[in-house]
Amino acid sequence: TLSPADASSLRAPRDGVPNAGASGCDCFTVCGRPQFTGKIFGGNAAKPGRWPWQASLLLGNQHICGATLIDKNWLISAAHCFQRSHNPSSYRILLGYNQLSKPTNYSLMMTVRKLIVHEDYNRFHRMSRDIVLMQLHQPVEYNSHVLPACLADADLQLDPFISCWITGWGMLTENTFLPPPFQLQEGEVRLIDQDLCAWFYEPPPSIKDPNAYMVKEDMLCAAEFEKQRSVCRGDSGGPLVCPVQGVWYLVGVASWSTECLKPVGPSVFAKVSYFSQWIQEKKSANPDPDIVLAPTTEKTPALTTEKTPGLTAFNPQDTVKPQVFMVLLSSQIFLLQLILLRNR
Repeated sequence: TLSPADASSLRAPRDGVPNAGASGCDCFTVCGRPQFTGKIFGGNAAKPGRWPWQASLLLGNQHICGATLIDKNWLISAAHCFQRSHNPSSYRILLGYNQLSKPTNYSLMMTVRKLIVHEDYNRFHRMSRDIVLMQLHQPVEYNSHVLPACLADADLQLDPFISCWITGWGMLTENTFLPPPFQLQEGEVRLIDQDLCAWFYEPPPSIKDPNAYMVKEDMLCAAEFEKQRSVCRGDSGGPLVCPVQGVWYLVGVASWSTECLKPVGPSVFAKVSYFSQWIQEKKSANPDPDIVLAPTTEKTPALTTEKTPGLTAFNPQDTVKPQVFMVLLSSQIFLLQLILLRNR
């Protein structure tokens, strides 16, 4: 890793905008280009600075979901993370953290000015339009550990077998909490064909449930069956990013999955390219706020398992998880693996 003083020597290779970060560096920044490269269920500990767009969403004093920084004023997360409150003042954003219990000189805590939950969330089908935009009270000062991801749009072409990554501070399994120091977890996954994923989650004919979880056009899927990687409770709202020509694009927002117990099913994400026009319209309609009116900057917290006086890191009821309605889950996963192997 680099010390704050070293970060100024790193320059993004194209179309950057100079921004003096919290580290004091007058860096050129550009989306999707972390300056350091190298759990999630079945995942590994991530190195500091590898995923600089990763954010923790706090409700009150608790980590409840992930989020992704997309520019100096905006983040994206999942709409279902905000079921308990639509009041922006209820939430805080942590950026530049690798271990939630150990903030560093790179770490920031930001306040939320506006929440924009998609108007059609849960309207057309279960978990439809599961996306939210968060506008901050004041712009983020970029540093080597706090940088935005690029946004996938409809024109972005992805190799069907590209390796992508999921990250988060969620539970390790359905019943196992991430232990202190609450290290950011990462997992490599592969995108799954939309029709295959829809087939996997299609309810049996005997089940006539209009609220059943199904994969629709505003969703995409990813999985790693061999190493059993999937999103888990607390990872919702976090990023699915894929590299394209050396640049990392946010292609999905963690939405739902089967229970994170072996064998795992595909993880389902809100498809960012589907919402690209909606995102641009909402951002254009909400100009940057006057920083003079922003609340006083708060000290970056160290999350802990103590109820008082510290902050609680994890809440077991923080995310929405679908019911496992598949009788032959193991068999379906095996069949899906065979199909994927045959298509490679």
